Parts: sequence; structure tokens; C-alpha cells
Amino acid sequence: MSAFNHTPSGPSTFILNGIPGLEAAHIWISIPFSMFYIISLVGNVMILFVVSKEQTLHKPMYLLLCMLALTDIGGSTCVVPKALCIFWFSFKDITVDSCLTQMFFFNMIAAMQTAILVIMAFDRYVAICHPLRYTTILTNARIAKLGLVGLIRAVLLILPQPLMLRRLPFCVNRVIPNMFCEHMAVVKMSCGDTTVCRTYGLVTTLVIIGLDLTLIGLSYGLIIRAVLRVSSKKAHQKALNTCTAHICVMLMSYSSYLFSALTHRFGQGIAAHVHILLVNLYLLVPLMLNPIIYGVKTKELRDKVGKYICRM
Repeated sequence: MSAFNHTPSGPSTFILNGIPGLEAAHIWISIPFSMFYIISLVGNVMILFVVSKEQTLHKPMYLLLCMLALTDIGGSTCVVPKALCIFWFSFKDITVDSCLTQMFFFNMIAAMQTAILVIMAFDRYVAICHPLRYTTILTNARIAKLGLVGLIRAVLLILPQPLMLRRLPFCVNRVIPNMFCEHMAVVKMSCGDTTVCRTYGLVTTLVIIGLDLTLIGLSYGLIIRAVLRVSSKKAHQKALNTCTAHICVMLMSYSSYLFSALTHRFGQGIAAHVHILLVNLYLLVPLMLNPIIYGVKTKELRDKVGKYICRM
């Protein structure tokens, strides 16, 4: 491996240090990370393939699943390939522009994913509270427009982060103790006044999560009210089953997003290697489990996936 050691960092590069304190175990750590990535790719590509091939799945709910699958693929691809280059070959150098680009796409995809979870909650609200009007309220075209609005919002909110950082001077010591260019890790590399960058990053996180969780909470509050008005236990169970997959994915996504955002700001007491390892696992595990959860919980999708697997 020594033949692949990185060259000295130039004035326009950072060094991604992987998981500090566990450099000797990088090869072993790469095994679960590569497995998570492969499982995530296979599961999400399978969803995209099956939904695109099956005319009966060309519905709003499955269009949303495809959007979620694309964000899962994008989020993991932003992190894992570079991380594996660090683990396997010690390719630790990354240019400042590449680092800021990686940071932008990762954060933008995370913001897009939380917008999709809001649309999914609205989809469940309409399906349970207004089932007879579902096909007229939520068309594929309307879902696509809502997805575009979520994408535009994500770009507009996240784009200022790398633009502000690009204008700041960076210190001589440019070693980032992480596997990827996380926003706060890059901010700490600057020798300039980072108050605005830190504040904007925190406010953006709180605005995105606060607004989206409020909308999701409102949707589920209306769903619970509608369900409680029905006396049938069977109807209660059916309504709960339609929401189970979304609730599981939502809990994993928001917990990982909050854990990553807040520990960099308030987790100074956590050991560096434990902190970095937990942050990256919290980010990657939900991306791997999302297609599995929806594949297991959504019968129509599960049957179609099973049909294609049997043909192989």
C-alpha cells in the first residue's frame, strides 16, 4: 500500500484523514462500508428498474419512491467512493473546489430527501383522509412539480454554503479528520471569521428540519384524527400499515441528519474516531435500509421485485 501514499498537499488541496486514530484498521472498516454501498446501489437500482418497467406502478407513491431512491444513490455516491480510495489506497488529497462541490451535493441531496419525505407524508394524508379524491389531487405531474419545488428549495438554501466558504482564507494545516467534506469540518479549516458560515449552516439545518417536521407532524395529526373517527379496528390497522414504511424511513433519515449536523457543533466531548465513525454510519445505514423497508412493507412493489428476481 505504501506505493499509493498521497503526495504532499498543495496550497489548493485538503487532506481527508479518514477515521483519525483508526488508520491501521482502515482496510477492515472498508468492508462494511463497501457492503452498505453495494446493498444500497442494488436495492435502489432495483426499485428504479422495476417501477420503470411495470406500468401498474406508474403511480404517485412509486414516483416518490423513485425520487427517494435517486437521493439514496446520490447521497451514498457522494461519500463512499472517495472514502474507499482513502481506506484502500491512501488517496487522501482533494482539491478545495472538489471538496466544496462534494459538500454542496451531499447537503443538497439531504435537503432534497427531507422534502421528499414531506411529500410522502402529504401523499399518505390524501390517501387516508380523502381516498375518493386521491387520483384527482395527486397526479404524477403534480408529484413531479412538487419534487421540482423541493429540488429548487434545496439548491437555493445549500448553495450559499460553499460560496461563502470559497471566499474565506484557509489555514496551512488543511487536514480534515473525516472521510468526506462535511460542512462544519471544512469551516474549521478556515483562518478567517467563520461566524456567518457557522450561523447560516445551523439556521439552514434548523429551518429545513423544523419546517419539514412541522408539515409532516401536521399531516400525521390529520391522519390520526381521521383514523380515530372510524370505529373499525380493521380500518385502524389498514391505515397504520399504509404509513409504517414512511414512518420508519422518516425516523431514520431525520435522526441521522440531526445527529450529523449537531454533533459537529456540540459534540466536543466525544472521541474523534468514535464521532466520525458514528456520523458516517448514521449517514450510510439509512440509505441502505430505505429500499429494504419499502420492498418489505409495500406488497405490490415486493411482488413485482420478486417476479424479476425469479426470472434471473
